[in-house]
Amino acid sequence: MSCMRKRLAALAFIGCTVTLAASPTSADPAADFYTGKTIAISVGYAPGGIYDINARLVARHLTKYMPGHPNALVRNAPGAGGLTQANQLYNLAPRDGTEIGILARGAPQLAVMGEAGPRFDPAGFNWIGTSSSYRNDAYLLFARSDMGDLSVAGLRAGTRKLNFGADGPGSSNLIFGNIANDVLGIPLSTIKGYSGAAPIILAMRRGELDSTVMGISAIRAGQRDLLDSKLITPIVQFGRLTRHPDFPDAPTAREAAANESDRALIALAEAPFFMALPFAAPPGVPGERIAALRKAFLELHADPDYLSEAAKLDLDVSPLDGEAVQGLIRTMAATPPAVIERFKTIMSK
Repeated sequence: MSCMRKRLAALAFIGCTVTLAASPTSADPAADFYTGKTIAISVGYAPGGIYDINARLVARHLTKYMPGHPNALVRNAPGAGGLTQANQLYNLAPRDGTEIGILARGAPQLAVMGEAGPRFDPAGFNWIGTSSSYRNDAYLLFARSDMGDLSVAGLRAGTRKLNFGADGPGSSNLIFGNIANDVLGIPLSTIKGYSGAAPIILAMRRGELDSTVMGISAIRAGQRDLLDSKLITPIVQFGRLTRHPDFPDAPTAREAAANESDRALIALAEAPFFMALPFAAPPGVPGERIAALRKAFLELHADPDYLSEAAKLDLDVSPLDGEAVQGLIRTMAATPPAVIERFKTIMSK
């Protein structure tokens, strides 16, 4: 081979090597996108409640597991029992993976049931997962301990109505207050319009309200002294098939129900608890970014620092992935129409 040919061959080899080295096949498009970005996590309630507490905890640990290590911040957008934020996330949020949200657990159910408030298709969200499937939690109907006999039988037999605090239409505490009143026969006088758990508890401390419903983890995370000092007494436990071991004297709602028809309605109502703290992204986000968010979400729930913080807050950590959340929504959608219609009647009161 001539000297010129050898030089040409060498140049060709070098060019090929450079081309291969510059090939983008090993690049991570999710990392490229998220580098230098900020992920906004929206919350449909005021600061201080369980959704806000959990969103801030996730925000502190999410960036560690996200490709590109973006920043994360929490934005509160209260209104309509969480529906304002859910509607905004579905219809107005950027569809690039820079905004996700923790949704009110009951919001997808309201959409499945055809209610007017939701302006979204729950199957259209890109579900990231839920921090809690309520394995170690319960949604307690409770009252101030100074209210006298707070057994189900005693309340049913009495003439007094408990002043019950709730958010707006569509909120979980309002729905379960209606169930306690209309299905379980526990007399409540509902006062609506509070903007989250913290204002309701403040009103109870002032004596303006007698009762509400709230998750054990929410009470322990934000209002621990209510339980430690026995300032409140549990009446009924929702979201449980069996009694929570910490409250053996308070029956489950299914125990307190009078018949199978009532239990079927309660089963529908309780379905959202098994996706108790669900996170989602809007439709249209590129698949590799959803995959990155889902992977990071599950990984952070096994992080020792996350688990340590969650334990200090007494949060239930029993995560499910996005596909599992999607399956729960399909189950809700398969509920018999007669049960849905009865539930809708109760919700409308």
